[in-house]
Amino acid sequence: MRDELSVLRRWQADGVTFALASVVATSASAPRRPGAALALHPDGTVLGSVSGGCVEGAVVEVATEVLATGRPRQVRYGIADDEAFAVGLTCGGTIEVFVRPVTPADLDLAAVAAQVEADHPVALATVVEHAEDDRLVGRTLVVDDLGVTGATGEAFLDRAIAEHARGMLAQGGTGLRHVGPRGERRRDEVAVFVESFAPRPRMLVFGAIDFAAAVASIGRYLGFAVTVCDARARFATDLRFPDADEVVVAWPHRYLAETRVDARTVICVLTHDPKFDVPVLQVALRSPAAYVGVMGSRRTHEDRLRRLREVGVDEAALRRLRSPIGLDLGARTPQETAVSIAAEIVALRHGGSGRPLTDTDGDIHRGDPRPAPEPPLHV
Repeated sequence: MRDELSVLRRWQADGVTFALASVVATSASAPRRPGAALALHPDGTVLGSVSGGCVEGAVVEVATEVLATGRPRQVRYGIADDEAFAVGLTCGGTIEVFVRPVTPADLDLAAVAAQVEADHPVALATVVEHAEDDRLVGRTLVVDDLGVTGATGEAFLDRAIAEHARGMLAQGGTGLRHVGPRGERRRDEVAVFVESFAPRPRMLVFGAIDFAAAVASIGRYLGFAVTVCDARARFATDLRFPDADEVVVAWPHRYLAETRVDARTVICVLTHDPKFDVPVLQVALRSPAAYVGVMGSRRTHEDRLRRLREVGVDEAALRRLRSPIGLDLGARTPQETAVSIAAEIVALRHGGSGRPLTDTDGDIHRGDPRPAPEPPLHV
């Protein structure tokens, strides 16, 4: 729902009650992951998507009904059959969608959006099933560093939900959690959908060149918080990199050694200059970054490896290096090269092969290889 928040906040500011449909669970080759959302305005405006087009019409019908009755519903869609082709997932898999009306009293989206825009972690935890009290279905708790907003009316249940939400938020995960009606462990009468809005992962781009501007643009489009860094003040300017979240004038290796880098960070070194790229790669390859790529020809790559070995970078670290950066798309322009780099990052993130889909078989849409475990509860 992150992409739809700004519009939903405006609808809510206008006093509109809208229907919100969220993917809460998927299996097999489902086209969208939990957290994908579709919203229906009373005037018929549709925002977002839950399946990339397969079942949107059917979900809009359910959302229209929910707006009329004021009662939430959970629906499940599987692979299409001959009698239900219009509402089936023609690509295979199944999705479960929770549809509910949203009013300003139910959920303050302006407060949630403010947290998300500030890159502060926040999670929405919504009761989607309750075997004993269906009046609690649709209740949402907002969980962040400052505490919990909202309640079900059952203190132990609220505490259990908040603990699950914090566990999911720490992992950056979105999905279902199950507890008992009073928050009991190892029971499943209550299903809670936790949607995490973790801070955006970082993309660090070193080298204030035209390729960097294109990489910054596509990085922002992919949801990264983008920093462009270069030691040359005349090139590292906000005017040249309008899509970067920040532009830093500093020696790349010094900046990288002092800034936050975690296991979701991607680092793109585009400097084309050994006095910049060798020192910054020394720091990058010691970091926990998910991706370290560097631009240059194959001759430059061999020379760079020699220089890195001379300064003590070991072979295990060098194997982490994506060089030359990007997938082989035949890219030439800065924009094409940025697509090549982004494609490699996406493939690495989701375990893709980088091969044409026509040359592969099996599921197109990969699920998470290891579902996040349910954290222990202390109630």
